[in-house]
Amino acid sequence: MILTIDPQVPIPPYEQLRAQVIEGVRTGTLSPGDKLPTVRRLAADLGLAPNTVARAYRELEQDEVIETRGRLGSFIAATGDATHRQAQLAAIAYAERVRSLGLPAEEALEIVRAALRIRS
Repeated sequence: MILTIDPQVPIPPYEQLRAQVIEGVRTGTLSPGDKLPTVRRLAADLGLAPNTVARAYRELEQDEVIETRGRLGSFIAATGDATHRQAQLAAIAYAERVRSLGLPAEEALEIVRAALRIRS
């Protein structure tokens, strides 16, 4: 998979990288165990600061999409589609909170729909 950055879009470069890796996992272009380029190598290839790539990798690792094995490098995690798992956990937490507030399900869903339409 070739990772690219489009400077014309308003999405920060680290987020573009993160989204591309997640999409690669979802489509099967990136498989569990695939090795990612080093932070310095990818930064140099894309003309980015190493901290930008490091941030993308940190966030991917937090979401359990990749795992870092010290000096061996970063690899696609073997846990399946971690982004779906994280979304499910967030949805469960939201549902529990909405229930505790006594909001009807339809109102809670409308709040989520509105939140998804918000662009940061």
